[in-house]
Amino acid sequence: MKAIVNVYLKTGVLDSQGKAVHHALDSLGFNLVEDVRIGKQIVLQLDETDREKAMSDVTKMCEELLANTVIEDYNIELV
Repeated sequence: MKAIVNVYLKTGVLDSQGKAVHHALDSLGFNLVEDVRIGKQIVLQLDETDREKAMSDVTKMCEELLANTVIEDYNIELV
């Protein structure tokens, strides 16, 4: 089973990298972009067949290591 974890800054947390990309897109003429938020994606190959156990384990990984839950949110997709 594969777990795809998307980690991104919480709403209200300044995303300086996103602001820089937004500014660069504006300067290239892509004026339709209203906002940019930068995140990260972590893909985990799991040796697990039980979806509930996999979700529980990956959630624990996120809470303990993969995401800084003070300033970041995350979502998990099992495929």
